[in-house]
Amino acid sequence: MNSSAPEQADSPRRIAVFADTHDGYPQKLPRLLAEADELWHLGDVCSSHVLTEFENLERPLFVVRGNNDWNFSWPLTLRLKRAGRIFHLEHIAPARAPSGAEFVLSGHTHVPRDETDAAGVRWLNPGCISYPRGKGCSFAWLTISAAGAVEWRIVPL
Repeated sequence: MNSSAPEQADSPRRIAVFADTHDGYPQKLPRLLAEADELWHLGDVCSSHVLTEFENLERPLFVVRGNNDWNFSWPLTLRLKRAGRIFHLEHIAPARAPSGAEFVLSGHTHVPRDETDAAGVRWLNPGCISYPRGKGCSFAWLTISAAGAVEWRIVPL
């Protein structure tokens, strides 16, 4: 599992983004995420053993600590740069986008989100893996082209 976040090479990246596993996930999830170049977990893992199958995929795994996590080796926030684009990861979305962030990715609400604010910052939430609130469980594919174009797609489970 990676906690530092150097910029990756400028090649297309397909990133599986998920949150709020709360000690469990559907059996098919690791198989679905095996196509990813990277995995970003947006918090509320709960017990770190839940990440074992995802670590076994041998893809870079970035995790931020949620309000139900007690693993203090996971950071509260991560700033990742991919294809020149700046992504801020945090379990509970901040009131304002951090300086320089073009995308704010968060979990916590258990509800998918894709909104762009007046400043042009895109706010993304993949929904949740467990305990859905209204729309069912989901994760998201974040695809970033070498030129920096970003595509976000929610995948219902």
